[in-house]
Amino acid sequence: MRFNPLIKGVALGLAVIAFGTGRVGAEVSEVTIAQQFGIGYLPLMVMQDRKLLEKHAKAAVLGDIKVTWSRFTGGGPMNDAILSGSLHFASGGVGPLVTMWARTRGIIDVKGVAALNSMPLILTTRNPNVKSIKEFTEKDKIALPSVKVSIQAVTLQMAAEKIFGEGNHSRLDRFTVSMSHPDGTAAMLSGQGEITGHFSSPPFQYQQLAHKGIRAVLNSYEVLGGKSTFNLMWTTTKFRQENPKTYAAFVVALSEAMDFIGKNRKAAAALYIRVAKSKDAPEFILKMLNDPDIEFTMTPKNVMKYA
Repeated sequence: MRFNPLIKGVALGLAVIAFGTGRVGAEVSEVTIAQQFGIGYLPLMVMQDRKLLEKHAKAAVLGDIKVTWSRFTGGGPMNDAILSGSLHFASGGVGPLVTMWARTRGIIDVKGVAALNSMPLILTTRNPNVKSIKEFTEKDKIALPSVKVSIQAVTLQMAAEKIFGEGNHSRLDRFTVSMSHPDGTAAMLSGQGEITGHFSSPPFQYQQLAHKGIRAVLNSYEVLGGKSTFNLMWTTTKFRQENPKTYAAFVVALSEAMDFIGKNRKAAAALYIRVAKSKDAPEFILKMLNDPDIEFTMTPKNVMKYA
């Protein structure tokens, strides 16, 4: 596959969280952070709800900075926002980060900040004829966040190459469509329309699997051979160098959010339901937070498997 030189550069960017010296002068007074859908973004929800970045920015003598949280449905629009300068911190899967790292080398140099979690991603189907990804045909449409770019899309390509042989990683791309996790889940649960498969993330995949007639056909941990990073944060080297204290405050705030989740899982589950406006039962969310396959950690895992 074609990911090797790109993913190695991304891994190097994630290997060390370096605050840098930056220039001397005023830093930004407003920070814009991207969020997407799903429990993988719980650390960011904790940061938002508990105003942790504001807290640590003030501790760094940055004053009362304004923090704006922007919702995105996939990596494409989010990366466009990074390029335009309207977004400071992006959040998403390895795929969009790799794309931006390659696209911006020597210009604004996008690099990883930290991982958000490790969790399995499950491809579900409601087509009774599909027992594995080999059975998907032109009659099927697989929803995922961003065609060819999202971590789900890249993982599907890796699985396709394993099954169909070297050079066939894009064989299933023509069956995929870009769709948000909530919309994809609604399409799957309706039992109607062209969407017969959905490669999503927690909690959406588990909502679907609890529904009669929907089953799993692929698990990212099986493709990668173990636990692996799902979501990460990234920003531009330019932003980090020009705003070293703000960058450092963000990293410390994210670390505090991780600590909160680890020590207060019941409260974290309640926070997720409230902030995400989820209709899931608290017990359903808490079960995921207690699942040993799901970890909230700033340390990237198995990223090189995308090489």
